[in-house]
Amino acid sequence: MFAGFSKQRLRANNVEINTLIGGVGPPLLLLHGYPQSHLIWHRVAPELARRFTVVATDLRGYGAS
Repeated sequence: MFAGFSKQRLRANNVEINTLIGGVGPPLLLLHGYPQSHLIWHRVAPELARRFTVVATDLRGYGAS
């Protein structure tokens, strides 16, 4: 679904955040709303990754975070 993106688990203050990173260029952070997860970006993230380094996360308590 997120071809070319790498999965990462970022840890800060004893909290792990599920993250997908892909693309090239300036960073662009994609945050979802309630009650979605990073999967809400599956159609737009690959297009944005052509011009940006896209970082799509699951907010704490959602998805795999």
